[in-house]
Amino acid sequence: MFVLLCSAFTVAAEKRVVRPPGAKPSASWSHGILVGDTLYISGMGEDANGKIPSDFEAEAKQALDNIGAILKAGGMSPDDVVSVQVYLTDGAMFERMNAVYRSYFKDPRPTRATVVVAKLVGQGQIEITATARK
Repeated sequence: MFVLLCSAFTVAAEKRVVRPPGAKPSASWSHGILVGDTLYISGMGEDANGKIPSDFEAEAKQALDNIGAILKAGGMSPDDVVSVQVYLTDGAMFERMNAVYRSYFKDPRPTRATVVVAKLVGQGQIEITATARK
């Protein structure tokens, strides 16, 4: 019995990298990690060419589109997202971010924390991470 429990725990704890088709792997982070039926998603607002849109709403939409591509690659959709963390470099952008966010996540929306930070790595104004569960 103990061996069966240990085996079940080992299988449940296995991690699988989830990356959308065409996305370049990174040496320092993963786009998504699937553990069991839970997908943990990194957030970034870059397009496929590594460019960050200059328009804030376009950057927020790109970040959410990137999350959507990772969800799809993991066999999930925005409806499976249970928690989101939003990082903004300017709190005055909250309502603008929220308008884009509401167009992406439908009711019932995931839980969310929004944090204003001094700076993000790179030139972005927003970063969004998400956790989804099938």
